[in-house]
Order: sequence, then C-alpha cells, then structure tokens
Amino acid sequence: MALGAVAEPPVRRRGSDYAQLSRRISQAGLLERRPGWYVARIVLTLGAFVAGWVAVFLLGDSWWQLPLAAVMAVATTQVAFLGHDAGHRQMFRRRGPSEMVGLFAGNLAVGLSYGWWVDKHNRHHANPNHEDEDPDVGAGALVWTPEQALETRGFGRWLAQRQAFLFFPMLLLESLNLHVASIRAIVGREPDGRYSTPMRRRAVEGLLLVVHTVGYVALLLAVMSPVKALLFAVVHQALWGLYMGCSFAPNHKGMPMPTAEDELDFLRKQVLTSRNVRGGRFVDTALGGLNYQIEHHLFPNMPRANLRRAQPIVRAYCVEQGIPYAETGLIESYRQALGHLHEVGRPLRG
Repeated sequence: MALGAVAEPPVRRRGSDYAQLSRRISQAGLLERRPGWYVARIVLTLGAFVAGWVAVFLLGDSWWQLPLAAVMAVATTQVAFLGHDAGHRQMFRRRGPSEMVGLFAGNLAVGLSYGWWVDKHNRHHANPNHEDEDPDVGAGALVWTPEQALETRGFGRWLAQRQAFLFFPMLLLESLNLHVASIRAIVGREPDGRYSTPMRRRAVEGLLLVVHTVGYVALLLAVMSPVKALLFAVVHQALWGLYMGCSFAPNHKGMPMPTAEDELDFLRKQVLTSRNVRGGRFVDTALGGLNYQIEHHLFPNMPRANLRRAQPIVRAYCVEQGIPYAETGLIESYRQALGHLHEVGRPLRG
C-alpha cells in the first residue's frame, strides 16, 4: 500500500518537526507520570481479576462456569493491558518497578512472557508496519503483502486466499499462539547455543510461567469436573485471544507499509502507519488506550490517562504540517483491516 502524499507543504521551524511537537506535549505536562491514576487502575483491575477467580472457586462444579469464563477473558485482557503499560514504563520511570509489574501481570497472571513481548513490541514500535523490520507484519498464519501471499504453499496458500473471512475465527487461537511463543522465547536457542530471544530474567520468567500453568490447571480441576474444566479453559483462552486480537487489529492493519526506499522521519513514520479509533470513555477502557495509537506511537511512555488530552495537540500539529491523521470508528477500522487482508490475497484468487 503506497504512502500517501502530504496534503500541504510543511511549516518550517527550527528543530525537527517531532522536536517541536514534543515540546508542546511536554509543556502541557502530558509526559508526567500519573501514580494516583495507576494505583487506582491497578487496584480496580487486579481486584476484578482476583474476584473473578474467587467466583470460579465458589461457583464449583456448575455449567454457569462457562459464562464466567467469558467474564474472565475480559478481566485477563485488562490485566494484559497493565503489562503493556509497564513495558513502556508508563507507570514508573525506573526499570525495576516496571519489570515487577510486567512480570506479575504477564507471566504470573496471564501466562505471557513479559521479556519476549517487550523485545517483540519494541521492534514493532521502532519500525511499525515495515515488512522487513516489524515482527507484527511478518509472514505467518496471516500474510500482509501480495509478495508474502505469493510465497505461500499448500494449506498456507488456501488460508491466504480466505484470510479476511477467517481472521476473527483465527483470533480464537491467538492465546495458544501467545503461550507457545512465550515458551519458545524462554527455551529457544540458536545453532551456536545462544538464546534466540534476549531476556533479562529468563529463570524468573520460566518459573512464573510454570506457577501460572500449574495454578490454573489445579484450580480448575479442584472445583469442577474434567469436562467442565476443559470447556472453561477453551472458552476463557479463546475469548481472551479474540479480545486481544480485536484490541490490536485496528491500530495498523490496512495502513501504509513503508519500505527501505521510503525515507520518513520519526514523526511521519509513526503517524502515517497508525490509525486512531474514535470513541468515549468506554472505548478508552475497552481498548486499553490503544485507540489513541498515533499518540501512543509518538510518545510510548506517556501514561495511558494522558493520551486523550494529547490527541487534540497532535492532531492540530499534523494539520499544520500537512501530515494525514487517520481516525475512524471501531467498526470502520475493522472494515479497513479486513479489506486490506482481502486485497492481499487477490493474486491467489485470480
């Protein structure tokens, strides 16, 4: 997908365009930490998460566990959002406290390797939507460019032809993919013996994943029959993966994909490849602040609560600079993402 041309000649100022914007954001106090807000958010989110598991324990061997599994999928995703914020140091400036929250929210509570996710997500932020640099648009179960589609074979080609229609059903398997990727990141090695994924606290991460898995299985089997336990796990994990995928899909899918030939500065690299999703406080909470994707990519360590206030400043500045600023509703964002997936598979359907 070609990068769009700027609408108007940029306004010339001293310093880089991004530096000018960053100065405005800093002067507005939007890079300051929000400890009170995060304390309240952590207490409410973890409180709901723990209360949900207490309800699972108290409900016992009942088929009502299945709707409760759906509720726990929402609670689990909200905890994962805390891990995301910790990974960007939105809560604390220091690495230590950020890692503690990230390891607790990711490895222990959710069963997702914090170190693996931080490494992968940082590479995404450095080069969003870049086919060769962004791991989120590398060829895999889904393909993101016609070139990737043409390289598929067998079942992968059949999938690529229909990926727009299969996208949401495939998200039901996303939690399994995340769990497997986490384990591979911890134990995977290169042929020369070096670990494939850099990780500061590999042993701790592995131990916390084991504790999470053992505790999860033990709790379910202790309070319900094996059949109900299995069904609870299927519903919980499938809906958690679906919710996670639906939270990240609107952000970049269907937006321009720069190549090595595109010479973009930091400001344009982040804005042109990102899409915001309109909505009120409910959308802010449901998407964990990721609906302000442009602002988040420009200022990754900005506390989530400040993104809403930063949006009008960033949007106005993009208008001044003649930089397209993509913003749409939630349903339309999915339509654009699915439309891109469908178009990518067109060469195979021909």
